[in-house]
Formats: sequence, C-alpha cells, structure tokens
Amino acid sequence: MTTIVEHPPFQAPAPAAVLQRAAAALTEHGFTVEVLDDVAAARIRVADLIPPGASVFTGASETLRLSGIEADVNAGRRYHAIKPRIQTMDRAHEMDDIRRLMSTPDFILGSVHAVTETGSLLIASGSGSQLPGFAGGAAHAIWIVGAQKVVPDLPAALSRIEQYCLPLETERAMRVYGYPSAISRLLILNREPYPGCNTVLLLRQAIGF
Repeated sequence: MTTIVEHPPFQAPAPAAVLQRAAAALTEHGFTVEVLDDVAAARIRVADLIPPGASVFTGASETLRLSGIEADVNAGRRYHAIKPRIQTMDRAHEMDDIRRLMSTPDFILGSVHAVTETGSLLIASGSGSQLPGFAGGAAHAIWIVGAQKVVPDLPAALSRIEQYCLPLETERAMRVYGYPSAISRLLILNREPYPGCNTVLLLRQAIGF
C-alpha cells in the first residue's frame, strides 16, 4: 500500500485574502472567476452556465465525483453527456471518434491540482486524455476548485502535485485499476486568450485533492 505523506499546508483551505488574490490574478489573465461558498453553490452555478442539450465531457476528478456534479451531468438527460457514450464504444475500432468526442465538446468540466496566487492553473494527468479539451479543444471549460488548492507560485504548485496529489491519486488508482498513477503530462494555463470561454469556480470550501 502507498504511504501517504501528510502535508497540512496543501490540505488547509486558503484564507479569504489569499482566495481573493488568486481570483484577481486569474481575472487579470483573462479567466472568468467566481468565488463561491461551497459545492452546493457550485452545482447550482454549473447548471446555470451549461445550457440544456450541450455536449459535456467530465474529466476525471474527485472534486466532480464528491460534489455530485459528475452524476448531475452523466446520470441525467439534460445534456449530451460524452462519458457514458464513450464507455459503450469499441476502443479497438472507434478510438479516433472517442478522442474527438473527449477533446472537442461544447463544455468540459473538471478541477485542477493547483492554482497559484499569481494566476496560473495546473493540471496533471496520467493518460493525458482530458488535457486537449482543457487546453482549448473544448468550446468552454469550467473548473471547480477547492480552497486548499491555492498556493503562492509555480514551484509551490509543482510541489503540491508531486508530494501531495500524486500519492493520493496513486492510492486511488491502485484501488480502482490495480496499478499506480504517474505525472505523465502536465498542463499549465497561464493566460486565457479568449476571455469568456473558461470559468474558474473557486470555492471557500476544501474538496478533492
């Protein structure tokens, strides 16, 4: 079993002043940012932001799972949910179609592993399958981010991913898949060149890892 190293600074919700600094920096960099109280508010806001009938892909995220947002999208009929569809497709013969569906939906939902007070978002991935949509393939991206993910700068963000997130994700992967996770690919979003396309819902509550 993987040994989880405790990192209290990476677990504790950031104070209000830190959240506001991060929100201001992200806004200056072109992201749309909303600071919300908790996951209940985030669920309501996600429903407001995504119109009925939109194609929606939910990236792998403990935040989405724990908040109920993943089930809101994939178990309901309000949207054209991509994940349930691709789970029924033949990976031996339809992989090109699967990649296109995941990479270019109307909306992609997920979280990040770190957000810096200087206005950057970092997302690590073992397979890389959700990164094309977050990098600009999707028409719109929405990230739901717990307050514990805010760190001062890029070095601290990388430390959070390597020292805190990876052991937790490896433990989850071993339980679910039987093999460890890895930081195979890392996406750093420093600026949004098309304002209005991507939204960060920054919570005052800690959720996910």
